[in-house]
Amino acid sequence: MSVPYETAAYEPAESPESPEEHLERLLGRALNSFELPDEVIRRLDCALAHDSSLHSAHHSAGLHCETYRHTWLLADGSAVTLWELVHNTAPGVGAQHEVYVDKEELHASTARLPLPPDTPDFELPPLTHLSAIPEPRHVYTPDDSADHARRLLRRAENPDAPDAEVAALLATAAAHQITQAFGRPGRAARAGVSFALYEHAFLLPDGREISLWEVEHTATPDGRHMCEVYTTADAARHAMERRAARQR
Repeated sequence: MSVPYETAAYEPAESPESPEEHLERLLGRALNSFELPDEVIRRLDCALAHDSSLHSAHHSAGLHCETYRHTWLLADGSAVTLWELVHNTAPGVGAQHEVYVDKEELHASTARLPLPPDTPDFELPPLTHLSAIPEPRHVYTPDDSADHARRLLRRAENPDAPDAEVAALLATAAAHQITQAFGRPGRAARAGVSFALYEHAFLLPDGREISLWEVEHTATPDGRHMCEVYTTADAARHAMERRAARQR
């Protein structure tokens, strides 16, 4: 028996932009957006969700260079990634933005930047030694976390939801944090569905951390909201991809 989805359980801290809005903003600030293949732009028209992250960065002698990875989940279950290069190496102007489909093109563009010659991170081959920026640690809130875990598991409708052993562990949770992990649920005109992925991180009394991954979507026969819960991010994203593929 399904349990009604508890919409009042939590709310995102802010309303992030949709996949379409994020793409429009990215292309609007990129100096070379006109060089992107039309086929790539057409594929992104059916994006259901998006995710952006800082991939690498270097600051030296007043100059800076950062690369960002922007990924969109499409209605057919595939994903498209664009690479953004941000730098202030052009004299007399502020930060400049460039966008690339191919990571090798990103590397080549980075190698051409007039960075100081003693900048080891950008010796050829470009970007080889750049390390990814580590993800921030969870910031937990002690706010009836065991009950939050109970309500999350109760509304899960997927048959492979976390088992009783996980539920017993989370019954002792001392604190938790909720973050939206893969963009805002994007409304895709062709698919007519929305998706959102949330990470529910729990802190146990012995210091261990356990995360559950919630997929909220409307890829149901009657268009109602459905909640699925998984123990890994990969399992949750694969579930999103399967659901999206069925909407083709």
